[in-house]
Amino acid sequence: MPKRPITAEDLTRIVFVGDPQVSPDGHRILFHKKTVDTDKNRYRTHLHTVDMEGNVQAWTGGEQNCSSGRWSPDGRAIAFVSSREGRASQLFKLPTTGGEAIRLSNLPEGSIGDFKWSPDATKIAFTFREEVPEQTEAAKKEREAKGLSTPPKVIESMWYRLDGDGYFLQQRYAIYVLDVDTGEHRKLYAECPMGHYEFDWSPSSTELIVAHTGNARPMFEKPNDILVRVDMEGQQWLIPAPGGSKEVVRWSPNGKHIAYLGNHNAEHWGALHTRLYILPAEGGEAFEPTQGIDLDLGVSTLSDAREVTSDAPLIWSPDSKALYVQVGQHGSTQIGFVRIDQPGVEILTTGDHAIMLGNLSRDGERLACVIGDPTHPNEIGVYDLTRHESKPETLTTFNAEFLEEVKLSKPEEVWLESPDGSKVHAWVMYPMDYLPPRRYPAVLEVHGGPHAQYGWTFFHEFQMLAAEGYVVVYSNPRGSQGYGEAHLGAISGTWGQADWEDIQTVTRWMQHQPFIHPGLLGIMGGSYGGYMTNWAIGHSKDYKAAITDRCVSNLVSFAGNHDFVMVKDGYFGGAFFGDTSHLWASSPIAFFEGVSTPTLVIHSEGDLRCNIEQAEQVFAALQHQEVDSRFVRYPVSSSHGLSRGGPMDLRQHRLGEIRAWWQRHLKG
Repeated sequence: MPKRPITAEDLTRIVFVGDPQVSPDGHRILFHKKTVDTDKNRYRTHLHTVDMEGNVQAWTGGEQNCSSGRWSPDGRAIAFVSSREGRASQLFKLPTTGGEAIRLSNLPEGSIGDFKWSPDATKIAFTFREEVPEQTEAAKKEREAKGLSTPPKVIESMWYRLDGDGYFLQQRYAIYVLDVDTGEHRKLYAECPMGHYEFDWSPSSTELIVAHTGNARPMFEKPNDILVRVDMEGQQWLIPAPGGSKEVVRWSPNGKHIAYLGNHNAEHWGALHTRLYILPAEGGEAFEPTQGIDLDLGVSTLSDAREVTSDAPLIWSPDSKALYVQVGQHGSTQIGFVRIDQPGVEILTTGDHAIMLGNLSRDGERLACVIGDPTHPNEIGVYDLTRHESKPETLTTFNAEFLEEVKLSKPEEVWLESPDGSKVHAWVMYPMDYLPPRRYPAVLEVHGGPHAQYGWTFFHEFQMLAAEGYVVVYSNPRGSQGYGEAHLGAISGTWGQADWEDIQTVTRWMQHQPFIHPGLLGIMGGSYGGYMTNWAIGHSKDYKAAITDRCVSNLVSFAGNHDFVMVKDGYFGGAFFGDTSHLWASSPIAFFEGVSTPTLVIHSEGDLRCNIEQAEQVFAALQHQEVDSRFVRYPVSSSHGLSRGGPMDLRQHRLGEIRAWWQRHLKG
């Protein structure tokens, strides 16, 4: 049976998997499986396991989602988070020998963050933030009964909202400890002004190591994260350690060392690699195994068909002599191995794929992971460290039936050279009906970040455009991760220069390919990709049409109205008050006079990362100059991450708008 082109509707067919956790005995991997309930327009997330022979077992089900599954250290139970017994999320324990899930916590409305079993399996440390009192369900019902208005938001700190999280005002996460047998919990630590903690248990189960900012005004000061040891009585010991950022912290199994990911360079506000540091548990001089190694341990390859994660993995070997890390390199992500007593990173895997690490079995032989590539959505995998293979073994086949139906375009990589000698890594996907010597319309996709990377992952939007008959080109211009710190930091503080030169290099290459119609080029991107789309149409007439999605257009206004306010003379020079000249010089809207490129503007009213006023300025400038333009505003319930994890009906509507715009301007 011939395969068919992939469609926008096929986004509902993809099974999303994530958060892989191998059991202590190494026999099974626990993970969450997310599917789309098309009848109710919602995602269903539940816990499953897969054994080493590929046999899958469901552990949770029903209407309420269950996530963040974690094996107890003895393997006898699985802890997870769910709101299955009411609106408030709670911690539950599910015996692995059989039986119903038992609710462990009795928390008020709020949000559970990270949680970890103690090594002796008697306690669970977790972060929790209580709901703003006026935003609880009880408060809302009382107002409705009395006909009262929604109360105002009263704010006392710049840290009061986060895209995808909403408005939490003065509420902050704190660290709690729960007794697994009794269900009693108590607040243990709440010293961070932002309520953002990284933590890990000591091997003795008597202490936590906690990392958080040491600044009183962290949003306005250079990174200065501290390490604190906290015992179960709440007593605290500050561990002498260098400043800078500390993004992930892990206590060694033998109790002698603390490992963390971050960067000690607190003076540089620009883009820096995530590095690994090893510190004696009592404090002292930190050893940096990655010193002089131009690799980033905090890279995640972008995709619209996988879970969005923020923390980079950091996994100790059982003998405390080494760690496993995730390395981003040239559009791929690989497994890295680092010894604590010598510098260097050994890359264990090779290939054109993206791997996301989970955890390590107790014997140190099996790593749980998620693996995918441009023609295979992510599946659960295992990397057997005893076999020394080039890539993990894939255990699940949730998307196999879907892949048997659809015809996909396999990207080909190209390396281009900018006029100043800089190398640009790019990929080209041919349309489904490709037949030389015909020339096709082409779409150049620009990634967000800007400090991220495109690469060897499945991207539904790209595949859909190729199926619609477009050549799809995407690249990693300067500012992208995965190509060394000089490449990463080349645009620090000045967007629209080296990055624009690289985008022009890719564009010129497209114009000279025999399979691309040079007069039918489109450009599109989201977030920083929307910024670069705006910049492109303000500086060039090369594009027949454009789509700017959740964009940045005016750095002067953007600097003060998104969830991470820009610091004066920080990443960018100057400020959004006082001397605005530097920000204005890097603002696309400053160059919009004379823009004539037909442009589709897409944005979410609930976007707290790039405020919708950024899109409003673009649309107003286009309309003022009578440029063919269309503005699609998604509701306040959506966020900056709409295209990756928003409501499925809105994601499909967005894809429909994109299809229609390119059809009208590149094919019409």
